[in-house]
Amino acid sequence: MKFPVPHDVKAGTIPGTEGWERMYPYQYQFVTDDPARNAYEKETFWFYDGLHYPEPLYPFDTIWDEAWYLALSQFNNRIFMVPPVRGVDHRIVNGYVYISPVPVKDPQEIGARVPAFMERAGYYYKNWDALEAKWKVKMEATIRELEAVRIPRLADMEDLQVVTGALGESEGYHLLKNYDDLINLGIKCWQYHFEFLNLGYAAYVFFLDFAQKLFPNIPAQRVTQMISGIDVMMYQPDEQLKKLARLAIELRVDEVLCFSPEWRVVEEALKKLPNGVKWLTSLNLAREPWFNISCGTGWFHHDRSWNDQMNVPLSGIATYIAKLRQGESIDRPTDKVRAERDRITAEYRALIEKPEDLKQFDELLGCAKTVFPYVENHLFYVEHWFHSVFWNKMREVAAIMKEHGVIEDVEDVWLLRRDEVRAALWDIVTAWATGVPPRGAHTWPQEIVWRKGVMAAFKAWSPPPALGTAPEVIQEPFTIVLWGVTNKSLADWAAVQEVANPDSITELKGFAGSPGIVEGRARVCRTVDEVGQLRQGEILVAPTTSPSWAPAFARIGACITDVGGVMSHAAIVCREYGMPAVVGTGHATKVIRTGMMLRVDGSTGAVSIAR
Repeated sequence: MKFPVPHDVKAGTIPGTEGWERMYPYQYQFVTDDPARNAYEKETFWFYDGLHYPEPLYPFDTIWDEAWYLALSQFNNRIFMVPPVRGVDHRIVNGYVYISPVPVKDPQEIGARVPAFMERAGYYYKNWDALEAKWKVKMEATIRELEAVRIPRLADMEDLQVVTGALGESEGYHLLKNYDDLINLGIKCWQYHFEFLNLGYAAYVFFLDFAQKLFPNIPAQRVTQMISGIDVMMYQPDEQLKKLARLAIELRVDEVLCFSPEWRVVEEALKKLPNGVKWLTSLNLAREPWFNISCGTGWFHHDRSWNDQMNVPLSGIATYIAKLRQGESIDRPTDKVRAERDRITAEYRALIEKPEDLKQFDELLGCAKTVFPYVENHLFYVEHWFHSVFWNKMREVAAIMKEHGVIEDVEDVWLLRRDEVRAALWDIVTAWATGVPPRGAHTWPQEIVWRKGVMAAFKAWSPPPALGTAPEVIQEPFTIVLWGVTNKSLADWAAVQEVANPDSITELKGFAGSPGIVEGRARVCRTVDEVGQLRQGEILVAPTTSPSWAPAFARIGACITDVGGVMSHAAIVCREYGMPAVVGTGHATKVIRTGMMLRVDGSTGAVSIAR
């Protein structure tokens, strides 16, 4: 199975974007002038990380890719010594991220890594609850430290306190230092992100592998159902919306909350009512920290939080109010999901004959249940709470740059790499200190105009799902369960890609993410703004899903995604809501259009399209 050669794709530069490589770190480039690296790149299979990046990366937004490039790889390869795999290598083509897990090929080396992994990972598994409690303290302290970072303005004359207090430091120095602190806190946050994450997925993979050896025909979906029915922090923002909807009806201000989609209008009306003020008090208590949930995945600068875009949670509250008025339940069917989980577990346990196998089955399942909530919980702390604060701190930095003429708009800052921002700030500070205009006021505005054109061209380009030749067998477990990349899925994607007329496609195949069969109209949603258009019973079709889309799961009948495996967010949430999901279809948002009739079989991973 062959996909485009990476160097050929890179060589086919989109007209008008020549020189785009300078927008990204040099180590992300496919190269032709380094024979050893070039040979390695040609022999390696790279797949497009659409799970995290359904759109091209702005130069500054590359920070989180750099952060997990380092963090995941070091924990795999240098800290926990995962036996069969090292880290994950990264490249960028036309703004799109391609990744490749780096395997340990020598069986002897794999064996030599096992004792260290057992000792180190075993320590975490045995002490998981206590260590995770410490992790939460570390993460909250990091977020508070981020919130306290001050971005100083540069005055014409420094405050007298600099002299009378003999401070010996200028605000210009503190601007540079505090920007460095901001970036370093971001990298530190992602160090914590991966302290537990790989082990969380690994516990599931160990259980999956053992279950499939005991029961060769067991679907991966059955294994995931055995650890469903979990109560995780990522559901809390949505639970707060449900509480506020119930309170609105109790205080009889529900009509006010539903008469306009604009938060400012609703807020002003509530302030005029005694019970409206009571409701607003409860809202404000919920906002910190729960409304630090991003409206997207949190990976991009434009993923603003609910606190920044209050129309989004207002829409969710209005949805729940409408359901409550109709006498419908707005609770997740947790009891039903857990009952099915226990039934499936008991059914398979009864088939295990050897006591030693039963003992290991119970131990591995127990470990997976203990550690798995972290896989979802960390999202709230890192991608949502931390990132939401971080993006807004960066906007304060951008305001300084705009004030000194280096950029024309605060949002232009994202078109610079993080090291370019640092260089521009040094230019600003030295020019301010000296009393001359910064050089960047001449160079950056015109460069930013060009980069905006490049980004527009990148967005119009369709990245191939993979580059290079796929290996005979894809075995790396995270690639399979998180990204949904297997030999079969690649073959399915390639088959769709080879079809000249997408309108002729009547079936898509993906992973059976959550069981059940549903028929309904499609609603293609690429952003949280489009999620608001969903109607009751429609089938959500998206590149991927975000936790902030949770209210949508109260309306939809099923979910289909382009990317993701059985442990992707969409699959996990659909199992908790007891609705069908087919994930990792590769091309759903390109083939399916809003209004099409679909049949979603979440038990087999098939989507039928009636045109």
